[in-house]
Amino acid sequence: MSEIKFASKEHENFFFSMLAKCGNTDSYHRAFFYCVGISDTARRNVSRIFDFKKDCINPDGLHEGWQTGGTVRLTRLAFNLWNGYVEEKEERMSTPYEIFDCGYAPYFYEAIRQRYPEYCRDLTENRVKKAGAEREGGR
Repeated sequence: MSEIKFASKEHENFFFSMLAKCGNTDSYHRAFFYCVGISDTARRNVSRIFDFKKDCINPDGLHEGWQTGGTVRLTRLAFNLWNGYVEEKEERMSTPYEIFDCGYAPYFYEAIRQRYPEYCRDLTENRVKKAGAEREGGR
């Protein structure tokens, strides 16, 4: 897997400090803390959306006053990557159409890569090989 792309140095520091705090670097924790760490506001309020003692998400945090349009989107994605969480009666708000409609979208791809590294490998090399094979076959 290629190098992780962070939104800022604060994002990077948060990501690694949260993994250390949890003592777990599995793909669930990596995706969750990567996603939450994108936003300064979400970083400051991480304990409102994640229960460190129980090692689980806190869905009630979606409706707190600190949430903005962007942080709600990244929280929904973080929750969904954690355990497939989708808010009952608000399912449409967890679609890519809704979630990716913000400035954090370029980083959301990286969060998905953190959660599914086995499926999100770099395809650049494979595309180059395939293109070369197609050119040779066409002669």
